[in-house]
Amino acid sequence: MKRLIILSLLAVAIAGSSQAQQKYVPAAENLKNRAEFQDMKFGVFIHWGIYSMMADGEWIMNNKNINWQEYAKLADGFYPSKYDAEKWVADVKAAGAKYICITSRHHDGFSMFHTRQSPYNIVDGTPFKRDIIKELADACHKQGVKLHFYYSQLDWRRSDYFPIGRTGRGVGRTEQGNWDSYHRFMLNQLTELLTNYGEIGAIWFDGQWDQPADFNWRLREIYDHIHSIQPGCLVISNHHLAPQEGEDGQTFEKDLPGHNTTGFSANAEIGQLPLETCETMNNSWGYNITDLKYKSEKELIHYLVKAAGNNANLLMNVGPRPDGTFPDIAVQRYKAMGDWLKVYGESIYGTRGGLVTPRDWGVTTQKENRLYVHILNYKDKSLYLPTNGKKVKSARVFLDKKPVKFTQDADGVLLKLDKVPDELDYVVELELK
Repeated sequence: MKRLIILSLLAVAIAGSSQAQQKYVPAAENLKNRAEFQDMKFGVFIHWGIYSMMADGEWIMNNKNINWQEYAKLADGFYPSKYDAEKWVADVKAAGAKYICITSRHHDGFSMFHTRQSPYNIVDGTPFKRDIIKELADACHKQGVKLHFYYSQLDWRRSDYFPIGRTGRGVGRTEQGNWDSYHRFMLNQLTELLTNYGEIGAIWFDGQWDQPADFNWRLREIYDHIHSIQPGCLVISNHHLAPQEGEDGQTFEKDLPGHNTTGFSANAEIGQLPLETCETMNNSWGYNITDLKYKSEKELIHYLVKAAGNNANLLMNVGPRPDGTFPDIAVQRYKAMGDWLKVYGESIYGTRGGLVTPRDWGVTTQKENRLYVHILNYKDKSLYLPTNGKKVKSARVFLDKKPVKFTQDADGVLLKLDKVPDELDYVVELELK
């Protein structure tokens, strides 16, 4: 009887320990990196792979139902002779961006880094023979730009990605495999990414939406594995859902937090983690030679400002050409954003969403007792701001520091502008009491 009691107590203790492990507690360096991530506000997304050779986006294998064995032959001719990691990072810095997120492996299964888990990679599978991720990591560390890795959870090529998800069904893959094998493959590749390329800011997952909602991805095992190697590395997943246990940030695809114009965010309830919006500069993620519908400089800068006003970072995408260069128009657009940030960066970097929530006329950002009022679309000379009882000590035009007259009541403050704002972004800086 005594032995049964002891065994029962032991079972309860083990169960309790197991339940306690379910609660993810981020490390001190992780919390520090979360705050730094929020401070950075602007990153560059890079979608690049052998699909760039077909110049029709990163989903072409799926969209055109290209046989996986035929698609793999693209690697035989992939030779990005103009790839220059140092120039990439220099262009990113000129844009005013603080971090890069690059596709280490996309849904087509091709690894853009030297992995030992499969010969289907940039070094072993192409005549280029260079680890572009290693070169980029070295350039990022040298120039002080944080590096994040996009990593696809699905694979249109491997037989052990089974059961097959809702995509990649027409590429001729008929074999059946074992999920345990695929799970080990992912863990091993993540180990390589987190041990061979220095400090990594985040692993950015994509593809959870490929399987049914009740599918067991064993996410906590994956997330805990990442944190065991680099505790400060953030885990972010583009699953279009509310944050899940073990994650460190929440991203929104082609929408600002709380918006759902694209249909991706219907179930993406905003959590308490750092926020990010990822968006395309034209309409494509991967290089698309016919897609010249690039957003204007004004649209891109407004998107950056609105993201900051919604307490989120902006991760703006570029799809490099197969020769390894950024499209010229993308470089021009990034430079325009960088030039604007040289002037107005104080009102973006290191801020959080302001106490005045986003409005039709614009947004506010805030840094301690400084409230930056970004007037993007307004046709009057007076603007009322509900400040929830907060009193204003002073107001001035951000650009020339000229005082702005104002009156206030118990609920807010009325700014009296000298003119109807016609700038790309008319910023008024308020000092709160």
